[in-house]
Amino acid sequence: MISPAAIQTMLTAERAHFAKANPRSAALAQDAARHWHCGVPFHWMLDWGTPFPLFAARAHGAELWDADGHRYDDFCLGDTGSMFGHSPQPVARAIADQAARGLTFMLPTEDAVVVADELAARFLLPFWQVTSSASEANRAVIRWARAVTRRDKVLVFNGCYHGAVDDVFVDLRGGVPELRASLIGQVYDVRDHTVVIEFNDLAALEAALNKGDVACVLAEPAMTNVGMVLPDAGYLTALRQLTARHDVLLVFDETHTISTGYGGYTGTHGPLPDMFVLGKPVAGGVPSAVYGFSAEVAARMERVRAAGETGHSGIGTTLSANALALAAMRACLTEVMTPAAYDHMLPLAEQLAGKVRAVMAANNLNWHVAHVGARGEFLCTDTAPRNGTQARAAMQGPLEHALHLFLINRGVLIAPFHNMTLVSPATVPSQVDRLAEVLDQCLKTLTGSAS
Repeated sequence: MISPAAIQTMLTAERAHFAKANPRSAALAQDAARHWHCGVPFHWMLDWGTPFPLFAARAHGAELWDADGHRYDDFCLGDTGSMFGHSPQPVARAIADQAARGLTFMLPTEDAVVVADELAARFLLPFWQVTSSASEANRAVIRWARAVTRRDKVLVFNGCYHGAVDDVFVDLRGGVPELRASLIGQVYDVRDHTVVIEFNDLAALEAALNKGDVACVLAEPAMTNVGMVLPDAGYLTALRQLTARHDVLLVFDETHTISTGYGGYTGTHGPLPDMFVLGKPVAGGVPSAVYGFSAEVAARMERVRAAGETGHSGIGTTLSANALALAAMRACLTEVMTPAAYDHMLPLAEQLAGKVRAVMAANNLNWHVAHVGARGEFLCTDTAPRNGTQARAAMQGPLEHALHLFLINRGVLIAPFHNMTLVSPATVPSQVDRLAEVLDQCLKTLTGSAS
């Protein structure tokens, strides 16, 4: 029902609209291009599909203002970094207080005790470590898993994303493992040490684990980086049973699925993994991440350390667990990421999913809508994908680009990567209504039914 010609017409019109409406961002983009490679301090900032980067000025709660003074209802929230709202007051206060007392010491602070107790109580794993990003945390758990099991392979799922970790940049194309083309400068074939299978395929999982060379399975309990792929009923329980049977460590990366509920997907639905990673939102947007592990894994880690030598392990950086990050994490965990916050987010996310489904139906589009707690996703297909191959096949790049640009030009931000939305504790029903209204306008324009 949506023709390529209609998509191209919208893209042309919306690019012109954006360029005319954002002269300050245009000027800043020109100035930034003098010395920033590609014109931005980090290349992902180009992924919004705008003719030039949109420069942010400030944000608070679930609202963002750009350099030209436009206000946005923000459902992207820093691609999860600000999932609990921009600059929550407790986090902002903790950052300011700690900044006056010192930023980093390479020593623990009192906050470290509170943070560890909070993590253990919430996620049911007794031991924790802090890193500067989820990428670094995932690298650490892969290293530890290989060390304690004395096996070399990590198993991941087709279409996964676990940060900038070389080992996971392997996809299945036509059932054949291939290096992801975006893996820049790779000099060895990570397929020698990485196994990739489809999500929800128990036969493939058992066949891979039967070989006895897999150290860990690294997974999101629900895939969120290739669209959204939910686990089949009973799949995660079987995954837990199979990994335990084969002495393979099960690692859940809940950086995105923390949206599910107070204890993440694991705490809400189970099962309990051997190791657990949580990144972006844990410190309210301050760069930080954590990984937790069971007492059994901790004991095996200590045996590895005792058999080695002191010194650099390849795990961690000087700024890991700095005082500023720990202060922000304490405030976020104890005052922001609360049961009350989820009590607000989850029903509102249900409302958003329902309104998006209604908009699709009103425009005679049989598209699929899914959500994991506060995180929602709509795919331009009528069937829920069960694995990465199906999810990639459902993606329609030009159409999604047109949708995103139309929303941006009308003051609504969703994630630039596929069609992901987040509802925060600061999001209000009128913002949900507005997103649905603007999406409806967009689809009516594309289908030719706009009045």
